[in-house]
Amino acid sequence: MTILDPLAAPLFADVAGDIDVSFEFFPPKTEKMEETLWESIETLSPLDPRFVSVTYGAGGTTRERTHNTVARIARETRIPAAAHLTCVEATKDEIDQVARDYWDAGVRHIVALRGDPPRAGEKYSTHPGGYENAADLVAGLRKLHPFEISVAAYPECHPDSPDQMADLDNLKRKIDAGATRAITQFFFEAETFFRFRDDAAKAGITAEIVPGIMPVMSFASVVKMSKMCGTDVPGWMERLFEGLDERPAARQLVAATLAAELSRKLYAGGVRQFHFYTLNRAELSYAICHLLGVRPKVTA
Repeated sequence: MTILDPLAAPLFADVAGDIDVSFEFFPPKTEKMEETLWESIETLSPLDPRFVSVTYGAGGTTRERTHNTVARIARETRIPAAAHLTCVEATKDEIDQVARDYWDAGVRHIVALRGDPPRAGEKYSTHPGGYENAADLVAGLRKLHPFEISVAAYPECHPDSPDQMADLDNLKRKIDAGATRAITQFFFEAETFFRFRDDAAKAGITAEIVPGIMPVMSFASVVKMSKMCGTDVPGWMERLFEGLDERPAARQLVAATLAAELSRKLYAGGVRQFHFYTLNRAELSYAICHLLGVRPKVTA
């Protein structure tokens, strides 16, 4: 009898490529950033993502740029485009009009979010005449058009939630209001996602929960973002990125390795849908998808 050595095969050798991927971008501020964005979209589009999403600044600060970017994706590519939409600093009528404009531009997918306060450090408050929260926004969008709707989930609890149970209750309200799926905030250890997935199931949440993967472009930036959204940055990550500030190529190799390892563990745990926060840079996400067995689709 031959005993197979589990260490004999490369780590990613048995990954079948049977996954769905999606990518997130942010609207460009300059002509150079727009070139980078479209280079990234062109690089990732052959991987046949099920959608790409474009973020929306606090208080609608990127409303026009977000709309233009999403409309161009819908117009010039075959990739389904998803537009982020928040409740911040706008009335229901104003938000409804933005949603109608997206529908008229051919956009059929909205990422519905409560949004962050427009000024850092402020406590969130509902805008007069606005949607109260993301669940209210989802319900409002459902009345306008049959949008596909994604919402946010927080494996480590939203900073404004009193505890994990209250946060799960809020997620369930969003799903019950008509959301199609939840996409998680980024995290850095697979067990964080598995624990959250189990807790969500116990709370009666049956909708698809897609892990959000953040390849590290800048460790300092990741630490800053993590503090804002309540994500734990393990101490071992700081040790791994130490000394790489002036070595971007080496940092990128380390970042790709870590994100690929996280994705492989999620895959081993049954995950088949992944959402990548690209920060408008394609190579890291492309490399991870490649390791997960995703290859460019050949089209006629």
